[in-house]
Amino acid sequence: MFQVNLLPGAINELIATVTDTRRVTKADRYGMMAAILDESISEEERGSLDRLIRSLVKGRIQVSDELSIVS
Repeated sequence: MFQVNLLPGAINELIATVTDTRRVTKADRYGMMAAILDESISEEERGSLDRLIRSLVKGRIQVSDELSIVS
């Protein structure tokens, strides 16, 4: 099995971007998957991801087929 190594600050950047745009792109989804599989993330980061997933389930955030949002 391979090990997932996230860039420092990647989860916070992901959360900030999704909160700002209210959309989750394909790149965001892959980032979320990598973060969820990373056993070394903090409880705070895991809680942020859980809140983001709940927002997706409740329809507050849209799922986009775009690869990424370039501004």
